[in-house]
Amino acid sequence: MKATCIEDFSIYQKALKAADAVSSILKRPAMERDRRLSEQLGGSSAAVPALMAEGFGLGTDRQFAQNLYRSRGESKETRTHLRVARGRGYVTADECESLCAKYDEIERLTTSLIRQSQKEDRRVRG
Repeated sequence: MKATCIEDFSIYQKALKAADAVSSILKRPAMERDRRLSEQLGGSSAAVPALMAEGFGLGTDRQFAQNLYRSRGESKETRTHLRVARGRGYVTADECESLCAKYDEIERLTTSLIRQSQKEDRRVRG
């Protein structure tokens, strides 16, 4: 990987945009009233790019890959919370499917980046 900072990764940019879209949903009155779901959805969506950034800051590709696994898990959790929000009528079916598709893409790209990191397996990055 030739990136010098996490912002060089398009996947990180996509994760930030998806988290921003979730944040706009969290501002809705119905979501604000459902504190537990709101906190869970907000936490998992923010963790996706945060774990990528944290992992990139660590010293090895193996450590980066570990955080990417965790990021991918948070993305899957976010999709579940979005579907729960849909079931409770907080988001429309179109909003839910659009955001879930974005997180699905993030997960696929994360899997590719994990494989690349594991293949290179540099002990010291940068």
